Amino acid sequence: MKSNPKRLGQLVVACCALAFVAGCRQDMHNAPRYEPLEASTLFADGSSARQPVEGTVPRGALNADEALFTGKTDGVAVKEMPFAISAADLDRGQQRFNIYCTPCHDQSGNGNGMVVQRGYRRPPSFHIDRLKQADVGHMFDVVSNGFGAMPDYKAQIDVRDRWRIVAYVKALQMAPGAGGADAKDSAPTPAAAPGAQPTGRGGH
Repeated sequence: MKSNPKRLGQLVVACCALAFVAGCRQDMHNAPRYEPLEASTLFADGSSARQPVEGTVPRGALNADEALFTGKTDGVAVKEMPFAISAADLDRGQQRFNIYCTPCHDQSGNGNGMVVQRGYRRPPSFHIDRLKQADVGHMFDVVSNGFGAMPDYKAQIDVRDRWRIVAYVKALQMAPGAGGADAKDSAPTPAAAPGAQPTGRGGH
């Protein structure tokens, strides 16, 4: 008796499908667990959710220090750093600055970073009088929440590292010979169309 190749192939496919279905178990999906706000018979108060142990102190999420976490006190930008800045903090600030800020601001802070050379809107130089006189709290707020074409970096950079970046920028502004002839406060360069070639080092 000759075997039917087509029928044999269908049988193999059916066996494979049966083996696959048999291997799909829902143990993890149906594991015993409490849904949010579900009642419990295990605890005397009938609640499945447990209260924190009495005296527990939140760490890292309380954000009670307004100056540290917002750069402001009563809505006004602070003029001093919320913690003492050491040489190690400045080193860390420089490292974070080089990672997150130089693509636009360049390492000198003149605002001619690589993405600007590729057509992105040029930011103002850190060495203009307006930004030299800016309060540290204002600069922290800009790093945290963005300003104009600058995006916010609250999610990418830890709060203390944002302050370290501000401290490094302030140190950069005081460096001998900082800035240059193009460090002047003028109208912002309009954003270039995608793919446009840079038009030079127009001031801000």
